[in-house]
Amino acid sequence: MAVYFFYGEEDFNIDLELEKMRSKLSPDFLSMSYKVMDNPLYPDMITALRSSPMMFGSSLTVIDIKNYFFKDSEGEGDYTLDDNALDDIKDALANNQDGVDIVFVVRIPRDEDKKIDSRRKLYKILSGFNAKEFPAFKSYKTADIANWIKNRAKDKKLKINDDALSLLIEQIGTNLRQFDGELEKLKLAAYPENTVTKKMVEDNCISNEDLFNITNYLMNGEKGKAVAEYKQLLNKKYPLEIISALQTMLRKWIIVKSKPSAPVQELMKLTGIRYDFMINNLKKDLKNVPLKYLVNLKENLFEVEYRIKSGKVLDMDSEVEIALIR
Repeated sequence: MAVYFFYGEEDFNIDLELEKMRSKLSPDFLSMSYKVMDNPLYPDMITALRSSPMMFGSSLTVIDIKNYFFKDSEGEGDYTLDDNALDDIKDALANNQDGVDIVFVVRIPRDEDKKIDSRRKLYKILSGFNAKEFPAFKSYKTADIANWIKNRAKDKKLKINDDALSLLIEQIGTNLRQFDGELEKLKLAAYPENTVTKKMVEDNCISNEDLFNITNYLMNGEKGKAVAEYKQLLNKKYPLEIISALQTMLRKWIIVKSKPSAPVQELMKLTGIRYDFMINNLKKDLKNVPLKYLVNLKENLFEVEYRIKSGKVLDMDSEVEIALIR
């Protein structure tokens, strides 16, 4: 039917798009018609691309090819394809059969200033089909974030008051996956009504106060204590919620730490932190914290989040603990 190429930093919007496509498949044959491949090597990839349509309806194959463009935290990746392999892929895609949808996906790690190399032949091949970039929201573009939340709330048959919306953005930042999870909780909190109030956000959503001890211990390299605080927070929060919130906070730290000479107003704009004194205090707190440590920690959390969402994790709590102390 069609070939698609989805890439960008906003992996949750990518996942939403994929879910829309998946929902159109017949639920009776989903186990056979829906396939996900994680950075397959060329022989497996070309076999999938040349697969025939199924007799019982359409099929959808999602192929994660991040390692063909970037190395992961273990230094693995940046797979290479020779010209013959690339020509085979191009030919297979050009002759894709009716009833077969193929989506290539590259989820770009946030806040690492990484971009897909558009000079690569694989990129040029894929961009010739239905290519769509999914950029992450900028923290200072609160109107864009607010519109996304309102639309997502509408999908869940919810309305959200402006003061509740502002507080939600202040607490979460730009993490769309966390916004979505909080909206699910707020939907239950609002029932049988459908309007979310500021009080509901205060009572039900993860806040900076919830994370204070974890982040304080991480900042001081006291990983054991950070894990202990994480275990306590598990009594009221789901692991993915905590990971998302920690990544949001780490993103702000990395911006502030990586731009020591930037004006405070610029840092406020980039991080979404409202007050200049908070930026100055954060600079002091981060003075002796290596930037590499912050980046590695964020990468570790990103990797475990991806593994959880991919269904590769048996014990979420232990995986997160390992990510915090690694």
